[in-house]
Amino acid sequence: MKETVVSANSFDARSTLRVGDESYEIFKLDKVEGSARLPYSLKVLLENLLRTEDGANITADHIRAVGGWDSQAQPSQEIQFTPARVIMQDFTGVPCVVDLATMREAVKELGGDPAKINPLAPAELVIDHSVIADKFGTHEAFAQNVELEYGRNRERYQFLRWGQTAFDEFKVVPPGTGIVHQVNIEHLARTVMVRNGQAYPDTLVGTDSHTTMVNGLGVLGWGVGGIEAEAAMLGQPVSMLIPRVVGFKLTGELKPGTTATDLVLTITEMLRKHGVVGKFVEFYGEGVAATSLANRATIGNMSPEFGSTAAIFPIDAETIKYLKLTGRSEQQLALVEAYAKEQGLWLDPAAEPDFSEKLELDLASVVPSIAGPKRPQDRIVLANAAQQFTQDVRNYVSDDEEAGKESFPASDAPAATNGVPTRPTTVTAPDGSTYEIDHGAVTVAAITSCTNTSNPYVMVAAALVAKKAVEKGLTRKPWVKTTLAPGSKVVTDYFDKAGLTPYLDKVGFNLVGYGCTTCIGNSGPLPDEVSKAVNENDLAVTSVLSGNRNFEGRINPDVKMNYLASPPLVVAYAIAGSMKVDITKEALGVDTEGKPVYLADIWPTEAEVNDVVANAIGEDMFSKSYSDVFAGDAQWQALPIPTGNTFEWDPESTYVRKPPYFEGMAMDPSPVQDIAGARVLAKLGDSVTTDHISPAGAIKADTPAGKYLTEHGVERRDFNSYGSRRGNHEVMIRGTFANIRLRNQIAPGTEGGFTRDFTVADGPVSFIYDASQNYQAAGIPLVVLAGKEYGSGSSRDWAAKGTALLGVKAVIAESYERIHRSNLIGMGVLPLQFPEGATAETLGLTGQETFSITGVTALNDGSTPRTVKVTTDTGVEFDAVVRIDTPGEADYYRNGGIMQYVLRSLIRK
Repeated sequence: MKETVVSANSFDARSTLRVGDESYEIFKLDKVEGSARLPYSLKVLLENLLRTEDGANITADHIRAVGGWDSQAQPSQEIQFTPARVIMQDFTGVPCVVDLATMREAVKELGGDPAKINPLAPAELVIDHSVIADKFGTHEAFAQNVELEYGRNRERYQFLRWGQTAFDEFKVVPPGTGIVHQVNIEHLARTVMVRNGQAYPDTLVGTDSHTTMVNGLGVLGWGVGGIEAEAAMLGQPVSMLIPRVVGFKLTGELKPGTTATDLVLTITEMLRKHGVVGKFVEFYGEGVAATSLANRATIGNMSPEFGSTAAIFPIDAETIKYLKLTGRSEQQLALVEAYAKEQGLWLDPAAEPDFSEKLELDLASVVPSIAGPKRPQDRIVLANAAQQFTQDVRNYVSDDEEAGKESFPASDAPAATNGVPTRPTTVTAPDGSTYEIDHGAVTVAAITSCTNTSNPYVMVAAALVAKKAVEKGLTRKPWVKTTLAPGSKVVTDYFDKAGLTPYLDKVGFNLVGYGCTTCIGNSGPLPDEVSKAVNENDLAVTSVLSGNRNFEGRINPDVKMNYLASPPLVVAYAIAGSMKVDITKEALGVDTEGKPVYLADIWPTEAEVNDVVANAIGEDMFSKSYSDVFAGDAQWQALPIPTGNTFEWDPESTYVRKPPYFEGMAMDPSPVQDIAGARVLAKLGDSVTTDHISPAGAIKADTPAGKYLTEHGVERRDFNSYGSRRGNHEVMIRGTFANIRLRNQIAPGTEGGFTRDFTVADGPVSFIYDASQNYQAAGIPLVVLAGKEYGSGSSRDWAAKGTALLGVKAVIAESYERIHRSNLIGMGVLPLQFPEGATAETLGLTGQETFSITGVTALNDGSTPRTVKVTTDTGVEFDAVVRIDTPGEADYYRNGGIMQYVLRSLIRK
């Protein structure tokens, strides 16, 4: 049990709150001058500092800085935020536990007590990223996919079961239960935390960028890299600057026919255009009260798509209603309401807190929308979707097709239709039947991702669309892979109770698993005949999914164009079968009498949806589903696990291996050094995401990672995904920068993990991993050059870990997304920024130069230089901005990384 921090209580804020028969120690916000005018999110931070004030890391001056926050100032004041808990998903959580296990051994080797490496804050891990939708379209799909999941991941699951027994305060939600963020809002979130007699706001960091979904419950939290999460688990506060807070005023109500997905895509477009990277977004106004908790959670979930750190809603009656629905105790409900009202955290719809910037949206102005074909902020009004596709598809076909010509004889296919590229291709199904697909064919239609599957209104709407479609005699097109992957078992419970499951099954949306599946690249393979037709004819086919991410190369390697849509629209597009169909005007198909059926004919009314939600969902469902959530099924409980407080590493394992982070580590860090004689590993453009950098998706046999597995006796069918092998650094470094859509400008004309290896004469094109091994063997440091928004996307710690293990010492970019910049520092990689207005191109950098970076050694004096000097052997010289933004980050960098810093700190205690 974590010891209660004894606050210095400089503001005499310690008080008592009595709720029913219970009394709680609290720290009163109104004791700090200026607190009343603060946005909700900063009040939460203020309470955090009051309660953890220790006179050293957290002082009275820090507390005054929050109370006296200047909404218009640029962030400059560092504070230390201590999250109440940590939440993880298994892809990012496994390496966290691997690192903790490795730290125990490192402590032992340095003469310390391994038991000191133990979570000091509650840490919960939900296994949700491992299930792959291999099987679909049958009643057996769920059971078959779970069986495949256990077969592929047995070593990882055994390791996590060991962690659950070896570490205090660490709990695991087993496979087949739900998606981490949905399990979080439905069960794990406290809203108000109770610990050792204290009551305080529930706060957290999570190893997934969509941790922000819990912001909808009034819980302040955001995604961090796994390395930051490990530090938080071990009692290290999160170093941050007091942020700017963007107030987003909601007015009015959504019109019938629009969904939470339409709303969130509209907000995403607005906020991405406005610019909110590194800022908090907070929703206020009369429209908040009219926004259901499910819709709030959907909006909060998409915070990373806006680019904001958090996107939070205050606590109000809607929050209490949801907590009650999801089975929280009466005492907890009473505490949340009493605490929020006592501390000024209860929503006042008429209040106008002090905000740095303001936006406003009339909910009535929202219209049905989708987003694509490759970014969530690229919103398309549904009525314009088919026309927009005809424009966008030109970017995904060969030049001769784009010009309206065919690359094969006219006898094989007609010319382009109205200037729109076309390549009709006949496919023969396993049963001998044939059908025709073309560019724009919807080959994946997936109801997936916590973003929408947590929202009963859009899920019920999807099921009602399926029901009405079946009653009209419609079903999915034969080339569409249809999958249903809810975020918790509650969803299937209310589908069953409402009698809607059979209709979803008949349209092909059979349950494939409780997990993220398609949204994270676990869509599984397309049917062989479809995949073959797509690849042999280079078709630009599409996916439509109810997820939050649709970056290039993320969803499925055969699918070039990906669209985000609400669950009911996913069903509609599965029936239509093509993005060329204007589903707002054209028929989706014909009924049993041969009459055309339009979207309006099968779209449910708001009253129909509300009626099902009101009658089919109850507290008992949540109580039953979560009554023994950590126990797992018979398969989970039967897994054999090693014992002891240090892990017994299996030298033959291809899933879990001891990483090299602490090899040769001494108690005192070596001085920071300048970088000399560095070569460029990759020169990249704008908007390179962590999906481009971090290994994700399927492992191909002819890649360095595939060759490694083959050499270790793994059959190709058992390669599994990169995500499932995050506990094996040997696989992960071979997959870093290996995304199939990565374009390294040093190796023009290539896509994927290629570079030029300048350790060899003439610099031949080589795999990035192979080149890095040659550079490291020669003692040559590496740098990466990049454009704007480097590292945007999910909080992938392997994007930084892989970068470091490849020998990269510095990244020079035009700008960074918050999490990845922090993670680079956490792995000892120096993030630098080109001077304002300068780019690699304007400076004439080709990536073939040799770089030297001087002035880094100033960090050894305890200060952080504002700039360092970058020079090349070709005569280019510029001052790069040092993006170590806080003194805490500087300490991590001086120690070679955050894990080394924490380890040394714990041993010295």
